[in-house]
Amino acid sequence: MALNLLYSNDRKGEYPNSWYAATATPLPPFPRLQADVRADVCIVGAGYTGLSAALHLAEAGLSVVLLEAQRVGFGASGRNGGQLGSGQRMEQTGLEKLVGKDDAQKLWSLAEDAKDLVKSLIARHGIECHLKPGVSHACFSAGEVRHEHAYAEHLQKRYGYDQIELLDRDGMQALCPSPAYVGGTLDMGAGHLHPLAYALGLARAADRAGAKIHEGSEVLDIDEGPTLRVRTAGGTVTADHLILACNGYLGGLNGQVAARVMPINNFIVATKPLGDQAARVLTRDVAVADTKFVVNYFRLSHDKRLLFGGGESYGYRFPADIAATVRKPMAEIFPHLKDVQVDYAWGGTLGITMKRMPYLARLAPNVLTASGYSGHGVGTATHAGQLMARAVQGQAEGFDTLARVPAPRFPGGPGMRTPLLALAMTWFALRDRIGV
Repeated sequence: MALNLLYSNDRKGEYPNSWYAATATPLPPFPRLQADVRADVCIVGAGYTGLSAALHLAEAGLSVVLLEAQRVGFGASGRNGGQLGSGQRMEQTGLEKLVGKDDAQKLWSLAEDAKDLVKSLIARHGIECHLKPGVSHACFSAGEVRHEHAYAEHLQKRYGYDQIELLDRDGMQALCPSPAYVGGTLDMGAGHLHPLAYALGLARAADRAGAKIHEGSEVLDIDEGPTLRVRTAGGTVTADHLILACNGYLGGLNGQVAARVMPINNFIVATKPLGDQAARVLTRDVAVADTKFVVNYFRLSHDKRLLFGGGESYGYRFPADIAATVRKPMAEIFPHLKDVQVDYAWGGTLGITMKRMPYLARLAPNVLTASGYSGHGVGTATHAGQLMARAVQGQAEGFDTLARVPAPRFPGGPGMRTPLLALAMTWFALRDRIGV
């Protein structure tokens, strides 16, 4: 891939002009790495994964150096829809077929642990990030509603999960009065939050725990071996263990990961505050994700703006007019908002996998990686960081369960990524429009 996604759509050392960046309490910059240092563990990437790993390792008494090319929470961790979903990104019924019922049960338990971990970290470290309960899955057709309700009943019977309310057309309209939706579910065990405020809170906690965080410190190359050397422009980290936590911004650091985790872009707008008109979008303070393949996801901010994510991207450059890109699907869901004032519009890069399950792997005896959260990263990435911290200390059961999930390579090499992405997005967009 010719483009360096760390810089191709963003300025060095700056957060995007998002509503999140405008409303989070900023952290002063962490220093660049400008020396040759030694650590037990070097972590590359300061999103949820890397920050969680750094926090948990530092709390366990290990020396940790965390390297970030831009700012902490700069990537998908600080730009996403803020939804803390239940389960894995793949439905349990699919996982039961893919990995068997025993591992599917373990994966469900791990996903519940992920939600609990996020909630406990927020409480333990006093992170002000507007965590609220409730995520609704909204459907466009009667067939989708039947599937959604059957799946909720499956979760209750097989996994004992009883937090999901079934919504018929009237129930969905009472919650979300969009003419597009005909039913769905409401999961009160899931939640939503301010994603950048959460990431910054993790960074504060990791820093307090003793992790050494360096921003503006892009990793240029890695020498693997019993002792690892990680080089930046300003210095080198010599470490016993390495954690790669780069997700969609990995670039060429590791070919094995790059073959299985493809970066894609997604976009969000924040409207002007809607005031009393917010009830025409949502009557309760919950988040929504719908059944479109290029999913629409939205919620109300604490100042009553509509935060709406969606839109199709056919390459790695952000569109010139992000607001127009997102306004189209937003108007399909809420026709009365087709001309609403948009105060913020931003994009970000996330990592997806072929199976839409996270890619966790032991790349070498002392090199671990986790990425490819496929739009389900708030809980999964935070948890993956904890699981890698435990694996470094020799407790790898949870990590190994996720690492056993098959992770096929995307077809073609890096040079095929942009045309492959364009082809895939065209097909998915067509599929959504014709209802396949």
